[in-house]
Amino acid sequence: MTACAVCPRTAPDGQRLCLLCADDVRGWLAELPGQAELLAAEFLTPGAAPRQGRIGGTGRAHSPVPVDLRVLVLLAPGHPGPVGDPADDTDPSVPIHAFLAGWAGHIAYTYPAVHRDPHGTAHTQPCEQAWPAKGRTITAWCTWHTAYLPYTLTLPAAAGLHEQLGDLVHRLRGLTHTEPRAHPRAAPCPQCDSFALLRTDGRWHIHCTDCGHNLTPDDYDQHADAYRHTLQEKTASMFELDKIAT
Repeated sequence: MTACAVCPRTAPDGQRLCLLCADDVRGWLAELPGQAELLAAEFLTPGAAPRQGRIGGTGRAHSPVPVDLRVLVLLAPGHPGPVGDPADDTDPSVPIHAFLAGWAGHIAYTYPAVHRDPHGTAHTQPCEQAWPAKGRTITAWCTWHTAYLPYTLTLPAAAGLHEQLGDLVHRLRGLTHTEPRAHPRAAPCPQCDSFALLRTDGRWHIHCTDCGHNLTPDDYDQHADAYRHTLQEKTASMFELDKIAT
């Protein structure tokens, strides 16, 4: 185990981010296409009606605001270079496409690709470019990043991706006023016994908002089954005591 490059927790061997910070990146990539869709629908469509059932689970009653220059920039095609370089100081209003493409290019250039020349000799060298499987949409780029995330987490640049992607998603949330929905869990936290366990859309781990403890879905299911079994035993014991008392 090594120290996480973002927080005080520890990261799995060979990785730069702990499980929770890695889950941040995974969740933001899942959220980003929906946020971009909201921006386009509400800020770039004159007279568009308010929509229901969004990322945050609520709708707004007011009419869309006029076209916002910040939104035009964020949704513009842009140019991928040199965005994605951890040392890059590009303006934070960089378009979403350019941000994702730039980071994909940076990651791809470090990824070892093997090919054989006409003589059959194998050569290993970095990939020249990232190619999403289904076009170059925001959704396709996020799918690409999610697929390569296990590799990305091994790179020193993983902390920079966490910081910049988090900044981008929080900036989008500020414009759309939406956030992923959190779903409370029925069983208490096994660490602090408080009923504060939440599963957030797009996130893998279940998180305790009181003590910060994290559970995988499988771990939570086992914990919830054990908790349910304990409650059933206590209920049965109380029922037997009531029978004896009467």
